[in-house]
Amino acid sequence: MKTVHDFKEYQIIDMASGMKLESWNGVILRRPDPQIIWTDKQTSEKHRIDAYYERSSSGGGSWHIQNPDLKDSWTVHYRDLVFGLKLMGFKHTGLFPEQAYNWNLIRTKIKDSKRPLKVLNLFAYTGAASIAALKEGASVVHVDSSRGMIDWAKENVKLNHLEDRNIRFLVDDVVKFVKREIRRGNKYDIILMDPPSFGRGSRNEVWNIEKDLYALIQDCVEILSDQPVLFLVNSYSTGLSKTILENILRLTVNKKYPGFLSSDELGIQMQDSPLYLPCGIYARWESELSSFEH
Repeated sequence: MKTVHDFKEYQIIDMASGMKLESWNGVILRRPDPQIIWTDKQTSEKHRIDAYYERSSSGGGSWHIQNPDLKDSWTVHYRDLVFGLKLMGFKHTGLFPEQAYNWNLIRTKIKDSKRPLKVLNLFAYTGAASIAALKEGASVVHVDSSRGMIDWAKENVKLNHLEDRNIRFLVDDVVKFVKREIRRGNKYDIILMDPPSFGRGSRNEVWNIEKDLYALIQDCVEILSDQPVLFLVNSYSTGLSKTILENILRLTVNKKYPGFLSSDELGIQMQDSPLYLPCGIYARWESELSSFEH
């Protein structure tokens, strides 16, 4: 499992019985997590809680604000990066802190390349990986089907004072966008993607990761440059294993571009505890092994 231990403004305080208690730069949230199937609590239950998310028996759920002074949005820092947070529908905050491992990887790969790189970020969400790439001087194309996520990513770019960097934001269906890039002959040195299990595109296109991921990655191979550096796939889909993702990259990217394949879990260690929370998987192809250390 890959983890980072220097995310000082995010901590898991406790986790038991399907719930995790977290501190996001001092804002204490309690949210459900299906991986937490044990029942033993590790700390006292007397923590102040600013808000908690409660699932509905009919599906979905809602946030319950405990602290009337809780702001509609606030920020969290990781190293020299800053991100805006909000209480979103379906328990999210707009950031996945376990991805700090990959932010570090992306930055290292760009620095080690010592040449201008073009990065394509697909299913790009609120832009954390895009910002990591921008910080190191890469040009970025940021694609997501949600106008709201694109607007949020733009806010995060401003928070990091990177408005003058080379980034294009596109509200688009990822599959159709990639096919158009093939026709246009555009190429990228790094491709990142964090596909959902299910989703809908900007014009109501249906995405199913088990049916559509392999074909998408096949198409993405066609828009890699002559000297690609990194191809990274993240997944939170419980039906997929890291080995499946690595197999797909072996049959697609690595078939055309010899390099190095790896895959693993991402996770977060609970504060003052030996327990780790698994938080999804990744697989990656690299042209060269880098100096990257988390």
